[in-house]
Amino acid sequence: QVQLVESGGRLVQSGESLRLSCAGSGRTFRVYAMGWFRQAPGKEREFVACISQSGGTYYASSVKERFAISRDNAKSTVYLQMDSLKPEDTAVYYCAAGLTAARVMGDMKTLAYWGQGTQVTVSS
Repeated sequence: QVQLVESGGRLVQSGESLRLSCAGSGRTFRVYAMGWFRQAPGKEREFVACISQSGGTYYASSVKERFAISRDNAKSTVYLQMDSLKPEDTAVYYCAAGLTAARVMGDMKTLAYWGQGTQVTVSS
């Protein structure tokens, strides 16, 4: 099992950058593919980015070229660097763990491990 805790969300201006962190507990962090998701008010939760156990990265088209996911297995932490933020990026951001990148990017209802979320608000 792994417990996940997100941090780093806050209010920023449009065009600014922000880095989110997701700290995992336990020595099994490295065996999981990790993903970031977000949920805006009144909308469904959506996939943002994924990083596989070997470091392969995948992004939603809406954030590609602006966001970068990375991981530090020694610190059991996955990061989401967000640049050129837009008001439409406003959402609660969640991290999640899955056994494979395909599972992380597939049906999110199958993912057993989620953090509690961190709020990102981008003002115009």
